[in-house]
Amino acid sequence: MTAAVATDGLGKRYGRRWALSDCTLEIPSGRVTGLVGKNGAGKSTLLNLAAGLLRPTTGTIEVCGGRPASDVAQLAKLGFVAQDTPTYPGLSVRDHLRLGARLNPGWDDALAWSRIERLGLDPGQRAGRLSGGQRAQLALALGLAKRPELLILDEPVASLDPFARREFLQLLMEAVAEQELSVLLSSHVVSDLERVCDHVVVLVDSQVRLAGEVETLLETHHRLTGPRRATRALPRDQRVVTERHTDRQTTLVVRTGGVVLDPSWTVTELSLEDLVLSYMDRPSSGEATPALEVLR
Repeated sequence: MTAAVATDGLGKRYGRRWALSDCTLEIPSGRVTGLVGKNGAGKSTLLNLAAGLLRPTTGTIEVCGGRPASDVAQLAKLGFVAQDTPTYPGLSVRDHLRLGARLNPGWDDALAWSRIERLGLDPGQRAGRLSGGQRAQLALALGLAKRPELLILDEPVASLDPFARREFLQLLMEAVAEQELSVLLSSHVVSDLERVCDHVVVLVDSQVRLAGEVETLLETHHRLTGPRRATRALPRDQRVVTERHTDRQTTLVVRTGGVVLDPSWTVTELSLEDLVLSYMDRPSSGEATPALEVLR
């Protein structure tokens, strides 16, 4: 099966600053992939490269088996909702659907109108008078009605209240189940990603730090708490992601494919948020640096 997104040594530079560097990863088709990282980590740059809005400085990127925005057929494979959930303030909801039908050869008008009706949007209402949540839902409806193979969403719920976020994500998951499409979703709210994603990519300092199936990542990472000790005493199959020490206690996040047998450790499971924050964390002591892990 063709990957939804495949990159090899991908990089984008602005002057002397690398917004994304040495990015090599494969995002599987048919999955909802969460893209997470701090501000400036390279999330929007990666999404804009995938959408064909930017050209790489180095390396390559393929989306649904082709070069982004290379021709009309390739453009039709991709739906993209940018960070500001773009709509035209002066156009009505009906105008947006008419515009979508004219611009997209694979447009599903019945799907678009069914979503507008379900949302209770007034077709004659101008987008500029809609709430933030309604504009986000309108943008999502437009992206879905295009019938893309891959839907890219750049922080689509960042400005929404908790209720609107939940409603947006619920409708997104229903669409994924109905249309069997791939989704690449960036968000600062890891709890939102935990609710909808089965694959995750973590960007740190413009580089991929972690990528893999959520279930596998959670099964192979643990928090160890016990008497203070040096990490060099750990078994070879326990790779330290982060470490914290007090005078008497050591707390580690480790990756291992095996069982932790040392009875002096208290072993606890991690949530996806715990895991992501561990890889995003940069200890001030410099004693532990999270290593790149790509798990499929």
